Amino acid sequence: MSYQALSPGGLDYLPCRYGHSKILFRGPRRSLSEPFVAFFGGTTTYGKFIQTPFPDVVEAELGITCANFGSMNGGVDVFATDPFLRDVSTKAAATVIQITSPRNMSNRFYRVHPRRNDRFVDASAMLRAIYRDVDFAEFNFTNHMLQRLITISPERFETVLDELRSAWVARMRLVLSQIQGKSILLWASDASPEEAQCNLDAEPAFVDRAMIEEVTALATHYVEVVASHEAKATGTEGMVLSEMDVPAASKMLGPTAHKEIALALKPALQSVL
Repeated sequence: MSYQALSPGGLDYLPCRYGHSKILFRGPRRSLSEPFVAFFGGTTTYGKFIQTPFPDVVEAELGITCANFGSMNGGVDVFATDPFLRDVSTKAAATVIQITSPRNMSNRFYRVHPRRNDRFVDASAMLRAIYRDVDFAEFNFTNHMLQRLITISPERFETVLDELRSAWVARMRLVLSQIQGKSILLWASDASPEEAQCNLDAEPAFVDRAMIEEVTALATHYVEVVASHEAKATGTEGMVLSEMDVPAASKMLGPTAHKEIALALKPALQSVL
């Protein structure tokens, strides 16, 4: 695998804020006074290690301002609870929402940080009762915590998984129902929903086809992009990262996959703009 070595300052994501939001989004900051497309999502939308993430490719293809509101490790909670983002979705010509994993969102069993959704905050009394043999104080990240729960008892974890999925559907229905304009629900992954539904290492993990079908009726369009064999074969080629970042970057979609996402979104966006 090949990659572009980082300059001394690394890849400059030009982090910026909009309005009163406390979230740092990827820049450069776009003007929201002209017609624009809003992109909500997690690390893929943000484009970590990617010089030109798919919202920028869409902007070049369609010639319309594309504002990237993706956030690192962001989950549904980011765009469900941030007042600025709710307002943005009413003003945008269209809103693209990347499907993210239910693991990084608060639910009846545990809470996550409101902006850094991969950060585990606390377990509820219900989860502690189900897993009396677990010391939740040792966890800082949701992935670490969930992996431990699966390892200790796959049977008990089914109860947790049911809660994550039902909470995700409810939260996504809320988000989509609040968007007054056109909306496009986006699956962007190197795996299909069937492959990702039971795989903690997949992104988005634990989302299955039935969950998607429960919320797509509230969106104008649904676009599903599974990275091609050619895109996956490029590995970290074209990414901007250090040698230390290679293990993490190898699990992410590369520039070729980002172009595939943009081209898949293009006709859906053209039909609503």
